[in-house]
Amino acid sequence: MRKTSAVLATLSLAVLTLTGCASAPSFAGDVCDRAAASTASVADSVTVEGDLGAAPDVTVYAPVKGDKTSFTDVVTGEGNTLTSTSQGMVLDIAFYGGESGDKLYESEFNGDPSRVHSISYWAERSAGLETVLECATGGSRIVAVLTPEDFGEANVEAFGLAKDENVVAIVDLQDVYLAHAEGASQFNDARGLPSVVRAPDGTPGVIVPDSDAPSEAVTETLIKGDGAKVEKDSTIVTNIMAVGWDDKTVTSSSWGAEPNIGPAAQELVGATVGSQLLVVVPEADGNPATAIVVDVLGIVPVPEQ
Repeated sequence: MRKTSAVLATLSLAVLTLTGCASAPSFAGDVCDRAAASTASVADSVTVEGDLGAAPDVTVYAPVKGDKTSFTDVVTGEGNTLTSTSQGMVLDIAFYGGESGDKLYESEFNGDPSRVHSISYWAERSAGLETVLECATGGSRIVAVLTPEDFGEANVEAFGLAKDENVVAIVDLQDVYLAHAEGASQFNDARGLPSVVRAPDGTPGVIVPDSDAPSEAVTETLIKGDGAKVEKDSTIVTNIMAVGWDDKTVTSSSWGAEPNIGPAAQELVGATVGSQLLVVVPEADGNPATAIVVDVLGIVPVPEQ
């Protein structure tokens, strides 16, 4: 394995394991209106008891019928809003047959906060979950009725369901991480460093100057978030983009992929959740100089013992 500088090694590993007035949350360009998209009568299909995050006691009033996937929030959380299919979140889910009311599948419901995935991850397993999760907020409990098509042909076959059988889903959305950096833009007067622009969804664009890269590592805070502070032993959720200084091309990026989760690099210790940092790593040990933009999206809680 080739040698790299400490910060580049840490940040690159994370990639590979992969201001103004506030605006209303949006998903795929449309302003979120969770209430308008939901169907309150879905809640009449079931009784759900128990605390959020604990395995629920569910009674399904079978048969449950529906010609389209629908949902309602029986508990509306006050956490972050899901505005991207690649945004990090922690959820538990249980599925029940619409004809029998029998439980088909139940996730861990063990309070483990390290099971961070995205809407895309869950939609690959059951396409209808994208509709169910769009614009949902952390801390919500969702009741949904999925059509067999949205539950997934492979799932219908695997669970031995009738081809026209609906499926009831109970989703506990325990936590939602930020989709991108959010906070106050910071003034930096250092010369000869890259500039960073951002798309509406927060995706950065890095403009590398024609001057030589600095001879020592440089870290700048571009956006200062108002969240918790990253400690040296923190496990953090980030988005990262790395751009080569010489060729000015993106060498790695986690944007649009599964959330990055890993230990905080030294250069990120002391940063606050919601911040965006620029880290410039000079050429060293045969590795070219690299500009790395990091969005600090959250700190993964330590599981209770």
